[in-house]
Amino acid sequence: MAILQMTGPYKLSNEKIDEVITKTSAGNYALGKNTKEDFDVYYVGRSDDDVNKALKQWVDKYPNKYVEFKFSYAASPKEAYEKECNNYHDFGGDTKLDNQRGTHPKCPAGTNLKCPVCGA
Repeated sequence: MAILQMTGPYKLSNEKIDEVITKTSAGNYALGKNTKEDFDVYYVGRSDDDVNKALKQWVDKYPNKYVEFKFSYAASPKEAYEKECNNYHDFGGDTKLDNQRGTHPKCPAGTNLKCPVCGA
């Protein structure tokens, strides 16, 4: 079973993001909504420098679909990239997620890191 290893879910709003993401840091996030059984993941993403700012770009973008989020801090862009890759593959890649079709997570700028799952 796929596990995000993130805190949440929280309501996807600027106020809640500021309340729970209190430091400027690389990190990962998942957008979706909580159900009785689980958190339905629709999109996974990351920020290499400010996960708070990255999440705010999604507020009100798809208000009836992306209503909640989960997140985690990352110690580095490399760590955030590797976790994003794992989450992307664990939750179905672009066949089940809303992530852009045919687009694997890109490595951090200035690096040539490879996906720990598929080597892309």
